[in-house]
Amino acid sequence: MKTFNILTIFPDMFSVPFSLGVLSKAVESGFFAINPVDIRSYTTDKHRITDDYQYGGGQGLVMKPEPIVNAVRDIKQKEGDTHVVLMDPRGKKFTQKDAERLSEYDSLTFICGRYEGVDERVVDLVVDESLSLGDFVLTGGEFASMVMIDSIARLLPGVLGDENSHVDDSHSSGMLEFPHYTRPYEYEGLKVPDILLSGHHAEIEKWRRKLSLEITAKNRPDMLKDMELSEDDKKVLDICVPKKKIYVALLHYPMKDKEKVNVATSITNMDLHDISRSCTTYDVRKYFVVTPLKAQRDIASRVIEHWLKGYGATYNVNRKQAFENTVLSEGLLDVIAEIEKLEGERPVVIATTARDSRANIGFEETARLSEDKPCLIIFGTGWGFTEDVFKMSDRVLKPIKGAGRFNHLSVRSAVAIILDRIHSF
Repeated sequence: MKTFNILTIFPDMFSVPFSLGVLSKAVESGFFAINPVDIRSYTTDKHRITDDYQYGGGQGLVMKPEPIVNAVRDIKQKEGDTHVVLMDPRGKKFTQKDAERLSEYDSLTFICGRYEGVDERVVDLVVDESLSLGDFVLTGGEFASMVMIDSIARLLPGVLGDENSHVDDSHSSGMLEFPHYTRPYEYEGLKVPDILLSGHHAEIEKWRRKLSLEITAKNRPDMLKDMELSEDDKKVLDICVPKKKIYVALLHYPMKDKEKVNVATSITNMDLHDISRSCTTYDVRKYFVVTPLKAQRDIASRVIEHWLKGYGATYNVNRKQAFENTVLSEGLLDVIAEIEKLEGERPVVIATTARDSRANIGFEETARLSEDKPCLIIFGTGWGFTEDVFKMSDRVLKPIKGAGRFNHLSVRSAVAIILDRIHSF
């Protein structure tokens, strides 16, 4: 029988939650046992103190190590072994995958911290892993442990009655769950969808998957990133997911050089090839390469023509596709005018920068904005935009933060990273 041990200073909190509903019947049937353990029972002083002031000063008390460590060791001596989980806001966020993984252990012991948490030596000596319920803080770990135990226990054989009842749950299938209906057939003018009354099980499953995809795309699009999607799934998402109206422009004038002088930079092969590929990969509507220098545009035009209509079009079909939405333009105002003609409204011009002080829009806000309005994200060459360019911009995107302190990405890398971050929302 699986055992859930809960180390707490409030063991009575666990008398009601597991005495009601499905889990109470599972406890009565012996599928698992709930064992609240009073940490105070393992204190050695007459006042049964479990907390003390923290070294180094600071607000709040910290739970002492001795009672908790002694309690865990006592449980291990009685049960042979137990997997110890600390309820900790610093821990890894608990997910359905964790529930499935933890359901494999015969014995689990949850340590419920209070106040400012537990002495770190508890973690060093007896804790196997630390888990958090989410990005918020509770008054103690008891409620978090109850939620986790509920999530784990319902996966145990026999607990839910139907062995497959949890298979289609939200998060278990990789998506959020489809809508459910029961009697009456009509309620306050709302009817059960006809497909559910058809008796055609294959069509019902198809309908349910479609609704799951739509709900997941709306509420948790991040869950779809790692899913294997069929062609039918992709067609559903193409319809239900708002298309981002994103345009990209790479400016070669007016730019600054190292001495802060206004200059026109040269178009490079990598500006054309690499950024065109990134823009096509991330479904950018058009990629504008901007320079007032006719000679530069002529050279770039011959390169693009080679891959669209010349030998390159047959030699490398993928490269041809990458260049299909690449456009040469004389100036930023021309780009804005062309997008306005295509979209019927002026685009929101969003400049990029490596400096925090100018930034006033983040990646998520840009993603949401681009679902409603056309957004032109402009990138610079040389040593950055002139002030005139920033004055023409409506917003400035926050800079990319890497893992280290070095902050000098190539523009090609910056385009790819920024597009990826925007499309993650």
